[in-house]
Formats: sequence, C-alpha cells, structure tokens
Amino acid sequence: IGMGKKVIIANQVAIIADKAFALPPYSLSPFYAWLGSICFVLQVYFDFSCYSDMAIGLGRMFGFRFLENFNYPYISKSITEFWTRWHISLSTWFRDYVYIPLGGNRLGPIRTYLNLITIFFLCGLWHGANWTFVIWGALHGLYMIIGVTSKTLKSRIISRNNIFKSIFLNNYLQIFLTFHLVLIGWLFFRSNSISDAFILISNL
Repeated sequence: IGMGKKVIIANQVAIIADKAFALPPYSLSPFYAWLGSICFVLQVYFDFSCYSDMAIGLGRMFGFRFLENFNYPYISKSITEFWTRWHISLSTWFRDYVYIPLGGNRLGPIRTYLNLITIFFLCGLWHGANWTFVIWGALHGLYMIIGVTSKTLKSRIISRNNIFKSIFLNNYLQIFLTFHLVLIGWLFFRSNSISDAFILISNL
C-alpha cells in the first residue's frame, strides 16, 4: 500500500505541484494556482503516509507492530482533530514532552495560548530553519488558539439558535473549512518565501 501511494499517487501529483511552485507565483492564474496547491496537498500527505505505511509493513515482516501514523487527516472537522490524525508520532511527542511539561491547559487561558504557540513554533523549526516553516507552525498555533477560544462562544450560539446549530454542526462544512485552513498552511510550507505564499494565496 505504501509503495502504491508513493509511485501511483505522490510521485505523479508532485510533477504538477513542482511545476506550479517553480513558476513565479504572480504568473499563475487562479486555475493553475488551485491545481498546484491541491496537488501539493495530496503530495505531502501521500508522501509522508507512504513512508509510514512501508515502515509498518517492513516492521511487521520482522515481528514488530508499529502504530498507524496517519489516520485520514483530510476528513478532520477541526484543526485540533487534524493534529490527532496527522503525523501522530510527531504530534503526540510534542504533546507529551513539550506541551504537557509546559503546563498544557492547566494554568489558565493565557498560558494555554502561549504553550500552543510554543509547540507549533518548535514544530515548524523541526521541519527546517526557514521562516516559511516557522510561519506554517505559528499559523497552526493560531488556528488552535482560535479553536480553543471559540468553543465556549460556539456552544452559546448553538444553544440559542437552531439555524446556527445546523450550520456549526454540519460535518461537511466543518471538513471543507478545515481542509482549506490546512491548505493555506501548506502554501507557506511549500513556497520559496513568505511573500510568494501571500501572492499565491491572493491568486486563489
């Protein structure tokens, strides 16, 4: 399965994504900006998950049972859920060895926000010493903070209005919005510079 993901899907969409990101971002029409972005979103998932699948398969040949590392992250209904499904070994490591030792969410909202920004800033640096990675990590930290602070507000709105209830609890809408928030983050991750990422986003 891992080899299939790599050869049949990841390598093929990578050709389109690489060509799109090799061009000056201002030269891309909205269609090609979306095409390149979607292809990279698929590439980064199938590339990462294929290696995990191959490691799980090879480990099982030698009698080792490795846990799943990617659990359909693009069907997540929130960024919090996304990070329970994406690169599970990395996210749980940061949770257990950075977030919880810093106090987690036990020391009040301000400290919780600071802890979230810290772990995602470090997660960005873990991918490489480049400002695009740092912005990617900080953006996900901001997403998480907004998600934490909006829970109370959302519950109040839902309890008072059935129309908002149907909107907020629509699974497809939540998946749609979460996917596009993740996509914006990936554009910073993949772009050559922060300014290129902003231009590409404007083209979308």
